[in-house]
Amino acid sequence: MRAVLLTGFGGPEKLVYREDVPEPRPGPDEVRVRVGATALNNTDIWTREGAYGSADDPGSSAGWRREPLAFPRIQGADVAGRIDEVGAGVPASRVGERVLLDPMIYQGGERELVTTEYLGSERDGGFAEFVTVPAGNAHAVDTPLSDAQLATFPTAYATAMRMLNRAGVRPGESILVTGASGGVGSALIQLATIRGARVVAAVSGGKREQARELGADATIDREKLSTELPATSVDVVADVVAGPGFPSLLRALRPLGRYVVAGAIAGPLVETDLRTVYLQQLQLIGSSFGSHEDFRALLAHITGGELRPLLAATYPLRELRAAQEHFVRKNFFGKLVVTPGER
Repeated sequence: MRAVLLTGFGGPEKLVYREDVPEPRPGPDEVRVRVGATALNNTDIWTREGAYGSADDPGSSAGWRREPLAFPRIQGADVAGRIDEVGAGVPASRVGERVLLDPMIYQGGERELVTTEYLGSERDGGFAEFVTVPAGNAHAVDTPLSDAQLATFPTAYATAMRMLNRAGVRPGESILVTGASGGVGSALIQLATIRGARVVAAVSGGKREQARELGADATIDREKLSTELPATSVDVVADVVAGPGFPSLLRALRPLGRYVVAGAIAGPLVETDLRTVYLQQLQLIGSSFGSHEDFRALLAHITGGELRPLLAATYPLRELRAAQEHFVRKNFFGKLVVTPGER
């Protein structure tokens, strides 16, 4: 089959397009999916660059579980397609089923989610013609959306769903979303709006109108947080940026406010005055990928037509390097997707 292999840690040159990769076969309780489309995520870039250190050695290169990766690896977590083969224990009637894949490979509850395997990191993913997953991770979908549009949802939207759930966002509350033009940020705008929250989106000046079209009630310039963001003005901050703006984000919270974080694009090391935390009785909440329960809730919104897919551009599989180079420039709104296409 055709696939792009990640051959080691490094730059885009570590991505090698091949047409002679052995096709995977589904094991017991697994299905094989013919890939229709796979979206790109920050994790693809950071894994390739070796940005995830192990728990014992933060400077080491590893995968999502902070354990050494096995190379070559096929990346790509956000996959839409059709089941074309099933393993033992899976009904043959599932062959031909159109599916969207939950990329979190774990069993159990929330504690197990913390040490989850991630499709395209600990297990070969969707930058290929075929991918295998546990049958429970392949969810049937009935929607007029294209495979490319469906692929924009899994990681970003399930991550956003978990952030909102972890922070307990309620109807009528106000929420500040950082990185609002990115995948998780734009998902947060839509999902928070669906649950009746008032959204303030922090975006670059040229993307304010797009954030409003998604449902944001107000926008602020992400470069001017310290001057444009009033103190004690929101109930929740949903942050994927961190970095130097962190103190301004905490100051923006009302008493008993909640700060939930699932990324640190601007830098993971931050400083703040802890008196802000304890005098205002704030909650600081960590979050990462969505749980299986979050994913099922997301599917209901997708099939109910409540979410707008943000497909910025598509690339053929053989041009994955170019797609990743586009991705790191961040000059787009929504998601980039690759498609295997025809031989």
